[in-house]
Amino acid sequence: MKSPLLSLPGAVPAEGVDEGVAGHYGDLFREQRALADGAGFVDLSHRGVVAVTGEDRLSWLHLLLTQHVADLPVGQAAEALILSAHGHIEHALYLVDDGMTVWAHVEPGTEEALIAYLESMKFFYRVEVADRTADTAVVHLPAGSIAPVPPGVVVRETAHGRDLFLPRADLESYAGQAGPPAGILAHEALRVEQHRPRLGFETDHRTIPHELGWIGTAVHLQKGCYRGQETVARVQNLGKPPRRLVFLHLDGSEVHLPAAGTELRVADEAPDGRKIGFITTSARHHELGPVALALVKRNVPVDAPLLAGTTAAAQEVVVEP
Repeated sequence: MKSPLLSLPGAVPAEGVDEGVAGHYGDLFREQRALADGAGFVDLSHRGVVAVTGEDRLSWLHLLLTQHVADLPVGQAAEALILSAHGHIEHALYLVDDGMTVWAHVEPGTEEALIAYLESMKFFYRVEVADRTADTAVVHLPAGSIAPVPPGVVVRETAHGRDLFLPRADLESYAGQAGPPAGILAHEALRVEQHRPRLGFETDHRTIPHELGWIGTAVHLQKGCYRGQETVARVQNLGKPPRRLVFLHLDGSEVHLPAAGTELRVADEAPDGRKIGFITTSARHHELGPVALALVKRNVPVDAPLLAGTTAAAQEVVVEP
């Protein structure tokens, strides 16, 4: 779904999964600094929006999600996953309940599969699931923002800012009062700095929550059964995940950032040495320079210098080995 805000001055369309919104508006670092200072907004209107209504919405979702939401207070943000039977991550939901409806935004293009799964699990529960992407746009306000929130708009507030579930018809008018726009690339650079994983970027077909540090934030360890819980409990109690998320400081002298999927190896091994991981997201940060998130094998020494392709990289621990 193409955002009308692509008509704003300087807007350059994003590519790939984030196609449909602006990658930037002409000055990536200025946009990052504005967000870091609590100014401006990010158009996330390409994200899917799913709404769940009905008397049983929270108790029903509690059975399906990795998060404890049975007694979720009105207005309190939550983050949750849906796992496969083997514990692999299939969906990530960023949700809030407004007292009548649970609103969730999800990765672009995943809402159809998510809704199909939810519909298959309704059984006798008093719930209704709806795709609200066509009429609801997500707008992100950074932490510290004093931008107004229109009356009646559902807000999901976290330490990183506020996500507004805005009527899509109001998107253009709201942009005029929300401050300077920042593109998705600025938003992504700050996400990388904050070590926050993203479905489809830090995940592949075999990723489990422990590898990304999603235990605690998106996975509650003291709740009842859900699909994939056996894997979560086994790794938590008996072992360690096979891989771990790391934050990388990249060599700033390189012109190009290593792309997602770039292989990592230990720098002091032979040039054709074993692959020990791969880049998941890379970005240019306004203060830190070129940085990245990556998945590496758990037993890679935390002080080992790495190479991302031909680019030197220094690790910072996100998930403990």
